[in-house]
Amino acid sequence: MNPSVLDRFTRGVDAFNTRVGKAASWIYPLLMIVIVFNVTLRYVFGIGSIELEEVQWHLYSAAFLLAFAYTYVDDAHVRVDVVYAGLSERKKAWIDLFGCLFLLLPFAGFLLYFSVPYFFESWALGERSDMPSGLPARYVIKGILCIGLLLLCLQGVSVAIQKALFLAGYRRPEVRR
Repeated sequence: MNPSVLDRFTRGVDAFNTRVGKAASWIYPLLMIVIVFNVTLRYVFGIGSIELEEVQWHLYSAAFLLAFAYTYVDDAHVRVDVVYAGLSERKKAWIDLFGCLFLLLPFAGFLLYFSVPYFFESWALGERSDMPSGLPARYVIKGILCIGLLLLCLQGVSVAIQKALFLAGYRRPEVRR
């Protein structure tokens, strides 16, 4: 396949995941408002709310899951930087390529493979919270799990292609912040 087509594909995936991740970051101020409102209701007025508790973990989960791939675009994921930082760009590219192909993609793909039927079963059943006053659509967060894993898999493919292009001499290394 033409390296320029692959390069355009990776830049498109990176740009898309960056937009999704930055949009997901706006969930956190909303989460903060819900938490402050819930704490105020509970400790000032003595009113507990299961709905607000569930909204909190749904918002946190959605923001986290949708920003997964953006973390990888921004090269902010967990890594043993003590070893990695002193390596040459080529050795870093080999480690990243190996990590994508043999760790990230199999693991994220495995999770995605099993989460999709989990979502569809929940959706078909119209699954809701176990709590009587809980949220009515538990399948929404399960769908977001699938979307987050799909975006992470796409980003893993993008990074693997980028590293392969660099190792083949078609691309210069990215300068990260």
